[in-house]
Formats: sequence, C-alpha cells, structure tokens
Amino acid sequence: MRIARVLTRLNLGGPARQCLASDPLLMKAGCTVRVYCGTSEAGEGDLYEEYRARGIDVVRVPGLVRGMAPAGDVRAWMWLRKELRAFAPDVVHTHASKAGALGRRALKGLDQVARVHTFHGHVLEGYFPAPVSKAMIALETRAAAVTDRIVAVSHATADDLVRLGVVQDERRLIVVPPGMDLDPLLAVQGRSAVLRPLIGAGERDVVVGIIGRLAEVKRPELALEVLELLHQRYPQLHMVWVGDGDQRGLLERRIAALSTTLQARAHMLGARTDMPAVLADLDAVMLVSRSEGAPVALIEAAAAAKPVLATNVGGVSEVVAHERTGWLGNDMTELAFGLSQWLDTPQLLTATGQRARLRVQARHSAQHLADRLLEIYRIVVKERTCAS
Repeated sequence: MRIARVLTRLNLGGPARQCLASDPLLMKAGCTVRVYCGTSEAGEGDLYEEYRARGIDVVRVPGLVRGMAPAGDVRAWMWLRKELRAFAPDVVHTHASKAGALGRRALKGLDQVARVHTFHGHVLEGYFPAPVSKAMIALETRAAAVTDRIVAVSHATADDLVRLGVVQDERRLIVVPPGMDLDPLLAVQGRSAVLRPLIGAGERDVVVGIIGRLAEVKRPELALEVLELLHQRYPQLHMVWVGDGDQRGLLERRIAALSTTLQARAHMLGARTDMPAVLADLDAVMLVSRSEGAPVALIEAAAAAKPVLATNVGGVSEVVAHERTGWLGNDMTELAFGLSQWLDTPQLLTATGQRARLRVQARHSAQHLADRLLEIYRIVVKERTCAS
C-alpha cells in the first residue's frame, strides 16, 4: 500500500509527533509512506530531520505555511497536485485544516485515491468571529463530503463535528485516540537533573510544567493565576513554560510585572526536544487551554508518571480521569485547589502519576495507532477499488 500524508508543518505538536511514531511501524508492515509538509514557524521547533533519521520519506511543500497566505496556498496546491500524481498513492491522509483543504483539493480528478482526514481538535467555533467560523464550517463540510473517513482524536471532537454539521454521514466518522512512542517516557524513573539546575529549583521544590505552543488558544498566561493564588502558602512552588509561539512576548511581559519573589518562580524554557529529561524533573503538568482535541502533552506527561491538572475542555476528560490520574477544573481557582491538595499531601503526586502511567500505556501506544490506521486504510482502499 502506498500512503501519502499531508501536514501543514512538522512542529513539536501532536499531529507531527503522532505520525513520527506510527509511520515507521506502517513501513515495517510493508507500506510505502511519503510525508508532505510545510514549514514550521519560528520558535516552534521542527521534526524534519528526526523524520529523516527514522527513515521516513519526507518532502517539503513550497508555499505551505500555517495561517493566511493566498499566494503560498495556490503554489502549494499546484505543487501537491503534480507530486501526488507522480507518487500515485493508494490513500492520502491529511491532518488539520490547511493541509486538509489543500491536500484534498489537489486530489480532484484522482477518483481512485482514497481520502482520510484527521481532526486533531478544531477551531470551528469560539475562536474566530462568527462569519469566519461559519465560512470555515462550510468549507470543512464540503471537504468532508468527498472524504472516505473522517478521523477524530476524541469522542468530544467527533460530537462537535456532528453537532456543527461538518460530518453528515456518521458512518464515515471514526474516533482514533492519539498514539505515541511512549517507551522513552515509560522508562523515566527519578530526576534527570536537567531542568532544575536551569531554573534554580532544588530537590525539595515542586515544579509544575506548562507544555506546548505559546498560542492564544492555549492561554499560557493563565497558569500565572494559579501561581499567584498559591505562592504565599507554598514557597516551594515553581512553574515552567516549555514551548514557544506568538504569545511568548505577552507571557514575558506578564512575568515581568510580577513581584521579584514571583518572578524567581516563573520560568520560560522555550521549545525542547529532550522531553523525557524535562518531564523527569517535573512534579506535575498543567494545561489551561480553552479548546483541545486529545492533548498529546498530557499523554506524554502521564507516560512519564506525572499527574496533570487541566481545564475540562474538548477531549481532555478522555485522557485524564478526574481525581484518579489527574485533576480537572473549570477555572484557575479549581485548578489551584487541586494543586494545593497535592502540595499538602505529596504522596498523592506519586500515586496519581503512577495511575496515569498505567492508563496511557494501555490506550495510547504507537503500535495501537498504527494498527488502527492500517485497518482504516485497507477498508477505504477496498471501497474505492470496488466503486471504480
């Protein structure tokens, strides 16, 4: 089977890391895989060389970038149209909005090629002005109508796609939870002494990490509210932001406006690729997004036996079991309360983290993801073959 993937970029986010985990296993199963990708933004990190190091055939798409770029979009579409015809895939799997739109449009006239598209969450409501959201929903609905299978990374995302009318034939909608290469994280035991010396935290300090893009939808600055609520009662508490993005300047200004005492406990680390070592030095991970699919950062934290505190949005509750493998809250006060319970009873941190590790190990392995995808590909290719 010949499989083509199209991703907007290979940054350190969930889509690129899931493909990095599953594609070598698809190749091992006998598939030919080629990944078409755009260019990452400054500070996001880029996995292009890591893809190549793992033997994945990866090709840059000229003009393909995140965000509005009409001239680049036309260039990328025309290039993909030519390249996909030359590669002659059996199935094309696109990921997220921009790559999904251009990749599926480039297949016009190639009726024998099966189409699969994954929603890694969505920004179809509550993110842009109403007219823009309405237009985006209309575009996604038209694209979904000519796609053999729509994959959602969580049941919450799938429910949204049906509710918004994007998917009108639910037989084409499948939930496939994220899968990652968890082995390096499952091997984490004890401290790494990598992160704590960088931020000046001692062994007895409690370090909470906010991991991911510093983007508006992630609301990274809101974690400061938790620190402000708890810092007087818990002088051992530190918070560190691991990631980069367009909200970095805002976060830096917010930290600079804090008292000297608080500034010494709020740290920005930037994007990192050595996540097992970083996670080893954390005590917990926090997510304060207002929209999520099934966040990979929480899966990786759990695999490293780190409990998580998260806003209860999207598919987060499908990754985190409240008061068993983490703590879910609806605002910063509720998250601060959950963290205070862990700080008052440190053994809860360890027990919660160990339960989290067991949960994700069974549900989110790379092999499980690769097996599910291969099953989907075989079905849609067979359907296309029979239809023609």
